[in-house]
Amino acid sequence: MRLISATLLTLALTTAAHAQQCGGSFSAFVDGLRQEALRNGHSAQSVNAFFNGVSQDQATLNADRRQGIFATPFVEFSRRLISQHRINNGRTNAERYRSVFDRMERELGVSRGVLLAFWAFETDFGAFQGDYNTVNSLVTLAHDCRRPELFRPQVFAALDLFESGDLDPRNTTGAWAGEIGMVQMLPEDIRDRGIDGDGDGHVDLQNSAPDALMSGANMLRSLGWQANQPWLVEIEVPSNFDWSQSGLETTRRVSQWQQMGIRGRNGALTNTGLQASIVAPQGRNGPLFMAYPNYSVLFEWNQSFVYVTTAAYFATRLEGAPVYDAGNPDPGLDQNQMRQLQQRLTALGHDVGGIDGILGARTRAAVQAEQQRLGMPADAWPTTELLRRL
Repeated sequence: MRLISATLLTLALTTAAHAQQCGGSFSAFVDGLRQEALRNGHSAQSVNAFFNGVSQDQATLNADRRQGIFATPFVEFSRRLISQHRINNGRTNAERYRSVFDRMERELGVSRGVLLAFWAFETDFGAFQGDYNTVNSLVTLAHDCRRPELFRPQVFAALDLFESGDLDPRNTTGAWAGEIGMVQMLPEDIRDRGIDGDGDGHVDLQNSAPDALMSGANMLRSLGWQANQPWLVEIEVPSNFDWSQSGLETTRRVSQWQQMGIRGRNGALTNTGLQASIVAPQGRNGPLFMAYPNYSVLFEWNQSFVYVTTAAYFATRLEGAPVYDAGNPDPGLDQNQMRQLQQRLTALGHDVGGIDGILGARTRAAVQAEQQRLGMPADAWPTTELLRRL
């Protein structure tokens, strides 16, 4: 009788833990992860070694809710990230790993400037890779109910890496969101797209630059990067340009943009048969770029518009492009004003993706729509004048 009761109790606890997709008791949540791992064929020895000692990390949760840097305008943000030190180190590393970059471009078709830019911004070429325990962060974020669908699979991918000898659950550290290594990749991407670039039998993104660079390039290729095609080019537009045609939602062949009077700032535009968009990070009076399909692929790496545009531009700098023309952008909004704007846009029926004070893609689209309605230049850059008129 005691044995039957114990068995029924175990089954009940297992079912309850399995049903707990996020939230609730952290220990019960971890038990659910254990049971799921066992059902998926992992050995009890591996599961115990991986999950024993895992703990909730409040610092991870704090970091997840503190991402104000992405509210910084493009010019300020890019000047902050693109230092002479990073330019010099980029050139030094491009030469030091020339053979790796040659192989990367030959086999995967990803330009060296792109990986150099992410390597620089993510970890300062490997110098600062993060000190958050990777497993603790991933389990904490999977338990948190903000984005469990993103982080829960990463926990099991990390278990796979542990079983292959490429992750130590107690000692592997990285970014607060669970990214690992010099170019900060999530466990699922390392498992599925990692490349052993140095031939030692392991994919070690923390200590092997060839592994990190080849793996990052392979991830971009798998996300749709088109070999040997551009991603971002600085442009000049005619004074009569219709700014409602700017933004990533509008694409035309480069040749069509040329017919509308758009020119490359530093030479003739190439790849005239490709589709492209006009990007004005700080409106019509700031820097202007033509964005090709490869630019959009970069949002799979990081979803911040200002970060992706800065990384894409820095990649061109590392490959010889000059400093952009900063122009004289109209003053933007601070975060409190941006929240007010988002509230007013929401009241008008626009979906801005949340009142967070960050000028994301949905807020830009709503701003552009309201600028058109009000007869203002529709360049998607919010100003105090727009806020007043709304």
